[in-house]
Amino acid sequence: MPRLTPPAITPGTLRDLDQPVLRADGVVLRPWQADDAATVATAYDDPGIRRWHDRAMSADEADAWVASWAGRWRDETGGGWAITTAEEVVGQISLRSLDHGDGRSDVSYWVLPGARGRGVATTALRTVGTWAFGVLGLHRIEVDHSVDNPASCAVATRAGYRLEGTKRGDALHADGWHDMHLHARVAGDTEVS
Repeated sequence: MPRLTPPAITPGTLRDLDQPVLRADGVVLRPWQADDAATVATAYDDPGIRRWHDRAMSADEADAWVASWAGRWRDETGGGWAITTAEEVVGQISLRSLDHGDGRSDVSYWVLPGARGRGVATTALRTVGTWAFGVLGLHRIEVDHSVDNPASCAVATRAGYRLEGTKRGDALHADGWHDMHLHARVAGDTEVS
C-alpha cells in the first residue's frame, strides 16, 4: 500500500554520503576499523556492558560485528561509530535502525569503564544527534534503557533527549523482564550544551 507522503529521508541519502568522522570536545567518532574488534570483544567482557546490552561477544563475533557496519551504512539500515579519545577506542555509538519513511532512528551507546564519568557518552550522543538531524535529515531519534540503569538515563537527559515515558516489561535481560525508559529528541528541539 503506497504512502500518501514522500519519505522523510530520500532513499540513497545515507549511501551517497561517506561516513563522517565527527569531533566535539576532545571526542572523535569515526567509522569502525578491523583492528578495533579486540576492543569490542573486551568491552563485552565488562559486566556493565554485558548487563545493559544483554550480549556477550567472542573475538570472531566482534570481527563480524565491526565488519558489518560498512554494509549497514551502504544498505542504509544503520550507522556505527567508534568513540575515541586520544586516538584510543573508549566506546561505541550507533544509529541502530533507519526508518526512511518517518525519518526515525534509535541509538545505542556504551563506554568502557576507564572512560565513564567524563561526559564521553553524552558528547557522543549529542554529536551524533546534531549530525543526524542537520545532515541526514532525521526527524526523531529515540534512546531506550532499563529503568534500573540511571547512568544511561543521565546521559540521555544531559544530551537533550527528553524522557517520554516508561515501556513496561519491554526488554528481557539475564535477570528477567525490565521496564524501559523511552527518551527522544525531534528535529527542532533546543540543543543542550
